[in-house]
Amino acid sequence: MRIVVAAVGRLKKGPETELSERYAKRATQTGRTLGLRDIEIVEIRESRADDAGKRMLEESIALANVIPQRAAVVLLDAQGENLASAGLAARLAKWRADDRPAAVFMIGGADGLAPTLRAKAELRLSFGAATWPHQLVRIMLLEQLYRATTILAGHPYHRA
Repeated sequence: MRIVVAAVGRLKKGPETELSERYAKRATQTGRTLGLRDIEIVEIRESRADDAGKRMLEESIALANVIPQRAAVVLLDAQGENLASAGLAARLAKWRADDRPAAVFMIGGADGLAPTLRAKAELRLSFGAATWPHQLVRIMLLEQLYRATTILAGHPYHRA
């Protein structure tokens, strides 16, 4: 099963990119032993439309284009489910057992995501009620994916 992190916006070179790459590499290395392929990061260009609704629609269409058929779709959403690390690991294990081709984690732009894309989500995942910068959300997601792979592998990184 592939894991795809699709995010509106790019990380600039610097500590955020380095940390993002470190967690993606760790998750990939641990995940391979579990039947999880590389973590693919897809950066979607931010729309330059003048209207917020049009920006949201353009970005949502671009995000929707990276979703393979039968993929588990997860939206990062402040109003979503506040899932424990073990719960996320269990979801990944279930999707893998169900022979899903991919789990696609989507991080929308500043204007949010279109309702049609939100409707495709199998899970809306929250990292709490606070508003987080998209760069930090991406890093937190990649850390949680790494943590989930270590939980599934029985690695001591995660201590409950």
